[in-house]
Amino acid sequence: MRILLCNCNSPPSLSPTPPQKPPPSFLPAAAVWTKKTLITALSGALSLTLLVSSSSPALSSDSPPFQPPRPPQLSTPLPDRCNEEEEEELQNKFVLKPEFVTNEEIVQEAWQIVNDSFLDTGRHRWSPQSWEQKKEDILGTSIQTRSKAHELIKRMLASLGDPYTRFLSPAEFSKMARYDITGIGINIREVPDDTGSVKLKVQGLILDGPAHTAGVRQGDEVLAVNGEHVVGKSAFEVSSLLQGPNETFVTIKIRHGNCGPTESLEIQRQLVARSPVFYRLEQVSNSPSSVGYMRLKEFNALARKDLVIAMKRLQDMGASYFILDLRDNLGGLVQAGIEIAKLFLNKGETIIYTVGRDPQYQKNVVADTAPLVTLPVVVLVNNRTASASEIVASALHDNCRAVLVGERTFGKGLIQSVFELRDGSGVVVTVGQYVTPNHLDINGNGIEPDFRNFPGWSDVSQHLLKCNLHQQG
Repeated sequence: MRILLCNCNSPPSLSPTPPQKPPPSFLPAAAVWTKKTLITALSGALSLTLLVSSSSPALSSDSPPFQPPRPPQLSTPLPDRCNEEEEEELQNKFVLKPEFVTNEEIVQEAWQIVNDSFLDTGRHRWSPQSWEQKKEDILGTSIQTRSKAHELIKRMLASLGDPYTRFLSPAEFSKMARYDITGIGINIREVPDDTGSVKLKVQGLILDGPAHTAGVRQGDEVLAVNGEHVVGKSAFEVSSLLQGPNETFVTIKIRHGNCGPTESLEIQRQLVARSPVFYRLEQVSNSPSSVGYMRLKEFNALARKDLVIAMKRLQDMGASYFILDLRDNLGGLVQAGIEIAKLFLNKGETIIYTVGRDPQYQKNVVADTAPLVTLPVVVLVNNRTASASEIVASALHDNCRAVLVGERTFGKGLIQSVFELRDGSGVVVTVGQYVTPNHLDINGNGIEPDFRNFPGWSDVSQHLLKCNLHQQG
């Protein structure tokens, strides 16, 4: 089983008028091992905007069995502290072929993922007792075909009453390759070890992607990028180091497995994400001031980097204000949204609160650097502004950095992880939810804008001033 990139919370097809219930599909963001390790939307490299186009071949049920490439030649002996049984188990997972997994095992694997990770937000029909009964009912009979197994998983997930928890066919799962934030086909996650320190582990791996072909394997630890040691860096920082122009090379040093030998590998980048940022400088009517307009279409792997470029250029060109247009932005990479919010916030200010069954979702996410810009900001929103877009909009609004203009946002406040099953299919599971710095539950509610129509710049300044005075008082 492998993990692709994701952790998405973007709702999929939204009609111009938001429905009473969110549509049942959503834009994914990270796949996971059979051991149910989660790719959190708030850690590691991805919570990418998920849509289409993949650099890796689709893994349909009639695809030829995956033949893993020859593993790299490793010469350094394993340390005594290694748990050889765990290492052997890990390696066995890589060579497990879909045809050797029974239909019953696939269904039970999906059941176990929900049992371990699903977050009941109080609006669903899940309970440990009812879910245990579900397994007994489903697995009590023989499942003759793989398509029947997939159909059972779909019905099992539908019984939860959560429109965002759903099944992915092998072909649908493979499309997530587009959201590789590193450009080499891996997803990195921060994993605490027994000593309390943090290791950066490969938790997502695109089969036949650049890193996989070069010899990187699930569970490997990233030690250095282009000779720069990554100890103390976040997963997002390391993912940024791995990024670069398409078809250029990056050298990474890794330790295989939990305690295996180290190896340096040269990998050619294959970025497929397109820039989601459009920007221009506009003159304000009847004023010598200029405004820097930036439209952000989605939160993909390039969103933060390209927005930084846009803001710096617009500021150099004389922008007095910024307009950040998030209308029709359905979200995507939650981590990209968090990093973009940090560009505007003071160190220590809250970006979002998250809750979930897993401790990794129970956190207060704060800005950890000084803001890139301090100019006033207007954020444009509408009823198709969702997920990561709502995180950015609420973070800037609640910290008095921006006014919101337009319509009430969609209201997508749940966090999903995408788990890959051992036959190449996957399940998207709601594993957490977030609330704004002012403790507003976004999910199902959305965010009310400050202004319906575009205000004058004096009104923007006065509104931000009052907001700051209110927070200080």
